[in-house]
Amino acid sequence: MRLVLLLVVLVLSPLARAADDARCAVWARELSFGDALAAHDHAAFAAHLHEHAVFGVAGPAVTRGRAAIAAQWKPLVDGTAVRLAWYPAHVTVNAAGDLAYSTGPALMQRVGDDPAPRLSSYQSVWQRDARGQWHVLFDGGTAPRPASAAEVAAFHAGRQRTCPPEATAPSPR
Repeated sequence: MRLVLLLVVLVLSPLARAADDARCAVWARELSFGDALAAHDHAAFAAHLHEHAVFGVAGPAVTRGRAAIAAQWKPLVDGTAVRLAWYPAHVTVNAAGDLAYSTGPALMQRVGDDPAPRLSSYQSVWQRDARGQWHVLFDGGTAPRPASAAEVAAFHAGRQRTCPPEATAPSPR
């Protein structure tokens, strides 16, 4: 019995480590995606997009393709219409290590007439390419709602630059 457990640990440990490495790579990529927007860097923002990405998947209208998404998001990247920030709260990777799901909070504030902060959440699916680079393939989110000063402070305090350990579900009995 102990031999079987040892073999299971020896076989599964490298797989778990590889999945965690991929998960943390997506975590970092998600942060750099948001950083590109905050830096108003159009090229870096577009470099995070999959060539065949689809944005707005949770809404009534979608935008398809890197070029169309980059054009649609130009005012956001410029920071002239809305200031937007987000970060991952949870990332998980499929067993093959080539697709990942990321979700977390987003904070937006219009520039101009209505600068009241608003909170929402996003959901993204990332795909790893043949070179090992992750690109966002699908993106959507919830409708923004007004945010209190305490919620805005909690949003800023919640951003983690380092990838936390993945929580795992307890084994069924």
